[in-house]
Amino acid sequence: MKVVQSKSIERMTVFNTEEVDTKKQPMFFGAPLGVQRYDTYKYPAFENLTKSQLGYFWRPEEVSLQKDRGDYQQLRPEQKHIFTSNLKYQTMLDSVQGRAPGMAFAPYCSLPELEGCMNVWQLMEMIHSRSYTYIIKNIYSNPTEVFDTILRDDRILERASSVTKSYDDFINYAAEWASGNMWQPGSKGSPSEEWTRKDLKRHLYRAVANVNILEGIRFYVSFACSFAFGELKLMEGSAKIISLIARDESQHLALTQKIIYKWRKGDDPIMQEIGEEEKENVIQMFKDAVEEEKDWARYLFSQGPMIGLNERLLCQYVEWIANRRMKAIGIDP
Repeated sequence: MKVVQSKSIERMTVFNTEEVDTKKQPMFFGAPLGVQRYDTYKYPAFENLTKSQLGYFWRPEEVSLQKDRGDYQQLRPEQKHIFTSNLKYQTMLDSVQGRAPGMAFAPYCSLPELEGCMNVWQLMEMIHSRSYTYIIKNIYSNPTEVFDTILRDDRILERASSVTKSYDDFINYAAEWASGNMWQPGSKGSPSEEWTRKDLKRHLYRAVANVNILEGIRFYVSFACSFAFGELKLMEGSAKIISLIARDESQHLALTQKIIYKWRKGDDPIMQEIGEEEKENVIQMFKDAVEEEKDWARYLFSQGPMIGLNERLLCQYVEWIANRRMKAIGIDP
């Protein structure tokens, strides 16, 4: 029986008819996947994450928002600003996450258990987007007005740029690589195939690191505000929905942490090498994200604080949670 091992994807196919021992493949850029089988795994941790995500499955309509509509009408202007701004920002983030894992990572995944985990990940992110729509439709008299202003909000657009850049860089680089136009073997002065493959993997590493930061830091200022409203017995239905979303995001954070951990432990020697080379860059990515979240906290409270929460507390919280996230992927806080 012939078993095919591939160092990189030579062709794209939705069903590889050649037999491949997936337990000897790297997580990404191995041979294309064939039969979706879930009886044997290189990394059982990804299968466990799939099971936990499916076990947490929920729908936003399970939570009543009747009280929230009345609560919102009673909020002070600065409270409405905080609540609405966070909803719009969360909608932007999960609009990205509701499609990006499938666009960016899934085509190059070479482990069935990781492919399955990412498919459920993207599904749950889409449910989060539906949840924000459910909240907006039940609370605002004109939901369209809220959605239409997302892309007119300069602060959200600025943050969207930093959130999506690493994704877009990898997607576009990978498309160029797949086209075969990036290098010509034997061309004088042209980069080698080996060099461009490593550069492609570097873009993948940066994209995964960026998603780790997105899942682990960028949601948490808005989460904290939602929970603070709930503590005040306001917008409690919305706070319940956000708590379900936060539970899911902890699973997605764990997924990206495990991918980075497996690279550090030698899943792909080139990715292990890249991880060391990119450490300072990743530290800077964390620092930039922390500063952006602090700026967002300042913007949220620019019209006034709310009981139990203010700009200073949120800024301290962002630093604390960022240190935890850095430590989890082997970086000194």
